[in-house]
Amino acid sequence: MLEASAAQTCEAQTADDAVVLISRLALDRMQAELRFEKTRNEALNFEVARLRRWRFGSSAESLDTSTQAVLFDRIVVDTALEDRAAEEQSNPAPAAPPTPAKRKAVRQALPASLPRIDHHHEIEHTHCACGARLERIGEEVSEQLDCVPAQFFVLRHIRGKYACACCQTIQAAPMPAQIIDKGIPAPGLLAQVVVAKHDDHLPLYRQEEIYGRSGVHIARSSMAQWVGVCGVRLTPLAEALKDFILSHSVIHADETPVSLLAPGHGKTKRAYVWVYRTTNFVAQRAVLFDFTTSRAGEHAQRVLQHFGGTLLSDDYSGYFALQAQGVTAARCWAHARRKLFEAHQFNGSEIAAQALTLIAKLYEVERDARELQPQARWLLRQQRSRPVVDALHRWLSEQRQRLANADVTAKAIDYSLSNWRALTRYLDDAQVPIDNNAAENAVRPLCVGRKNWLFVGSQQAGERAAVVLSLIESAKLNGHDPWAYLKDVFERLPTLKQRDLAQLLPHNWRRAGATLAAELAREQAAA
Repeated sequence: MLEASAAQTCEAQTADDAVVLISRLALDRMQAELRFEKTRNEALNFEVARLRRWRFGSSAESLDTSTQAVLFDRIVVDTALEDRAAEEQSNPAPAAPPTPAKRKAVRQALPASLPRIDHHHEIEHTHCACGARLERIGEEVSEQLDCVPAQFFVLRHIRGKYACACCQTIQAAPMPAQIIDKGIPAPGLLAQVVVAKHDDHLPLYRQEEIYGRSGVHIARSSMAQWVGVCGVRLTPLAEALKDFILSHSVIHADETPVSLLAPGHGKTKRAYVWVYRTTNFVAQRAVLFDFTTSRAGEHAQRVLQHFGGTLLSDDYSGYFALQAQGVTAARCWAHARRKLFEAHQFNGSEIAAQALTLIAKLYEVERDARELQPQARWLLRQQRSRPVVDALHRWLSEQRQRLANADVTAKAIDYSLSNWRALTRYLDDAQVPIDNNAAENAVRPLCVGRKNWLFVGSQQAGERAAVVLSLIESAKLNGHDPWAYLKDVFERLPTLKQRDLAQLLPHNWRRAGATLAAELAREQAAA
């Protein structure tokens, strides 16, 4: 009986233990599922917050100055930085200067290059009230700015005709070569239509209305044909521009989506415009746009097949294959900073905020190094940026070990650590900028334009638009008026030899002859 009772007790105990074990396993499973759902919800909320910020939020990515100072004091840095911080702390900071009063707007002087039309005004009576004669001692000059909108004029080519009575032949002076053979538009009008469409973001139907108010009716279909022909004629210049860009040791690269009309369906599909740009460290600057129907990396390989320098871009996988052909990869600190900033905005991550503070120190160095020569820039980066980069790497590595893989801050840190060698490339090469903002700024005109023209009509139209946009934006980078540049190009290109094509590239261009404003001024003075 005792043995049977003991056996029953043991069985009951075993059953209770099994129930407890099953309950614990079920609880652990439920807790794991809860953590998974919490992590997934956090990730989804982060994506929603990021999209809301892109759509409705501010584009500024800056922390409060006081917050940065507090966070920087908490960061574990190397000995050099600690000594520097201790030195700064030993010397009391000067009191903050009073906030200066808001400056009033000052009227800018009118450009001296504008033509002047003088209107003389004299007093009615040259005798004073006392009866004495008034003597002219000088004059007061006041200037006003006036405008004549869309002033059209007709160029008449009058060619003399000569006849030979003996040979019974007639000879006449040839017509000057034109971009559009036997066409009605002169180079100035072609430049106006092209610049208005691609730089001022005016669709052709709006230009049709604007020109109609001046009494000149130009069908949008005609202007569309003109724009297409100009794109074809300018293609050799764009090819020469590409060769010039690829001749540099460091270039920027980026891409942005555009809508492409799908023929026969009445819908649009996604296409892409790639941008390749020289850095701001070179005096002669240029930018190239390339229109493609996809985002495949083969398009970048096609353009950069003869390039063997350093390519500064984001971490898009389409650029990875370029490293096999000898291209050195450099990454953008602005992208790394943006991911940390988004993590800080989402959950107030102090880890991300402290990392942002260190990155801000790197940008302070770049502001001081912007105008320096390459050797001096490299030396300054080694003295001031290298210790900060090393401290940032230690900080991110230590904090990453404490975070779960699905954490938003962890993903931001992973982006930086996985691209660390490429992110620090700029420390080894003084010609490499710290970020890819120059390429992103080059894409902005295209982003503004697509809000007006909505989509590209065809692949050929996209390719021609990329050609024109490359020359316009390159002209602006070199300080040229895009209208004056294209007008001169359209005048000289039909008779220019292939070997002299480089003369018309934006970084080499010098305007031949006087400007239209100067010509009008001389005519008015002669009259």
